[in-house]
Amino acid sequence: MRLETDTKLDFNNVLIRPKRTILSSRSQVVLEREFKFPNTKTTWKGVPIISANMDTTGTFGVYEVLSQHKIITAMSKHYSLQDFIDYNKNNTLDPGYFMVSSGISNRDFERLSLILAAIECKFICIDVANGYMEALVTYCKRVRETFPNHIIVAGNVVSREMTEELIINGKVDVVKTGIGGGSACITRLKTGVGMPQLSAVMECADAAHGVGGYIISDGGITCPGDMAKAFGGGADFVMCGGVFSGHDENPGDITTDNNGNKFKLFYGMSSQHAMEKHYGKMEKYRSSEGRVIKVKYKGSIDDTVTDYLGGLRSCCTYINAKCIKNMPKCTTFVRVSQQLNTSLV
Repeated sequence: MRLETDTKLDFNNVLIRPKRTILSSRSQVVLEREFKFPNTKTTWKGVPIISANMDTTGTFGVYEVLSQHKIITAMSKHYSLQDFIDYNKNNTLDPGYFMVSSGISNRDFERLSLILAAIECKFICIDVANGYMEALVTYCKRVRETFPNHIIVAGNVVSREMTEELIINGKVDVVKTGIGGGSACITRLKTGVGMPQLSAVMECADAAHGVGGYIISDGGITCPGDMAKAFGGGADFVMCGGVFSGHDENPGDITTDNNGNKFKLFYGMSSQHAMEKHYGKMEKYRSSEGRVIKVKYKGSIDDTVTDYLGGLRSCCTYINAKCIKNMPKCTTFVRVSQQLNTSLV
């Protein structure tokens, strides 16, 4: 047993200190960023936000809106080759703004290979809940050898050593950072495992950047301010699930309660609901680590995107960051005991 006594921080434990700025308008802020990936020698340019590869947010409907903002959608790993083919019959997927997701089994590799043989795509997202398995590193190596020209994302982890392991030995480009922080995730409750998201981002970003890689902050975003803190903490990309749920573009019916409030369903991919939907049952050897949430109906996802991008631009004007890439070097966090005045008076 070992105990780390330094305090680990989540987004709600800090605020960003404002600084003197030469920016006079939010319109002066550039949110697009260009990345160069050493493993592939390729580049990507866009707004570094990603919709999570969950059933309700990693969909073609979400992609159609987000791609217009140059934001990426990580497609659900339960989309088949036929799903991609059928969508492409009447639409054209921009290869730079979606990811094909994969687990780490042989069957997952076969599915991934079939899709990438038929569909042009820049990104592969290798997604498992526990990124500390040796099998993940082995699978990443296999994918890199087979698809040397694709940008590979893999995770999830929350510590320095595994971030470096995935980049150096797994040959991935981007490490997905976050365990237990998502609104539909109860891993921390069921297992006691996790790390406060801001500290995880800061540690993993430092590790990744030291060995030529990047990270995604995955989970824990409740508002535009949280997203700004993730970027300020060193995240290169930010992935959101709950943020992009509950809209017209998400699959599922709108339900209404007795008070007339409207909702849509959102659920974790390790929930019993997801297990039964995709595999027919929840195995007795595992526990449900996700929950099913009735998300208040939000209307068009375009409105949510506009709100978040506006918040990021405003944060940048407060800290004199001309572009999203400059946010970490312009950010000073202050520890706080309270975020907001919640009085209704």
